[in-house]
Amino acid sequence: MLYRANHCNRTKYFLAYDLTRILSSFYFKGYSSLTKIQHVEWNNRGMSSAHAIFITAISLYLVISTDLFSDHLKGPITFRNSIISTFALGVSVGYFISDLAMIFWLYPSLGGMEYVLHHTLSLVAIAYTMLSGEGQFYTYMVLISETTTPEINLRWQAVEHVPFLVLTGLKKSSAYLVNGILMFIVWLVARILLFMYVFYHIYFHYSQVVQMHAFGYYLTFIVPSVLFVMNTMWFMKILKGVKKTLSKWS
Repeated sequence: MLYRANHCNRTKYFLAYDLTRILSSFYFKGYSSLTKIQHVEWNNRGMSSAHAIFITAISLYLVISTDLFSDHLKGPITFRNSIISTFALGVSVGYFISDLAMIFWLYPSLGGMEYVLHHTLSLVAIAYTMLSGEGQFYTYMVLISETTTPEINLRWQAVEHVPFLVLTGLKKSSAYLVNGILMFIVWLVARILLFMYVFYHIYFHYSQVVQMHAFGYYLTFIVPSVLFVMNTMWFMKILKGVKKTLSKWS
């Protein structure tokens, strides 16, 4: 069943990957001038944005709009799950498997070892919580950080240093500046402050966390901690980039 689900997810990923290629060729004038590897980079980032929008929406819905992970319900929060929460994690598992395969296939064009580490940790944690049903609250809290992905993909340096906003002719527009500021704010909230809240929540719910299987218990501490360190390092680079951009516009 797991193999069929992942095969289905990978198939959907590559179909959506082709859809990104088709739409881009119609709507972005700079797309046709890209090299072959730049096409791959563009399409890959388009798909990562699509996944980010999907999983962020699901994460916010489950964490904020439903009572699935509410402290008002009886029973440990670490063992709560639903059909929707498990299904959405399955979609993310398929995405991370496919994207990790693309990274290895074209290494290091789509990212270096930091991306391999990020995707591997994410894949292991998401797959475990999907299969076991444990720790889904913390998984979804971390997945909310995917809300930064679309902003990063619009601005991040692609192959041969060609960002999306350059290819679409918007680098000198106010959209480029707004995107940089928005990226800084969203990253601060979703990848720094939110992770601090996750650590706070784990501390005050430790009696529930400790009831998890040993593998899930250690994942709960290791994965957010490693990702938080990586997020902080990337945040410092973003801060430097925002300062540089603001100096040019001042």
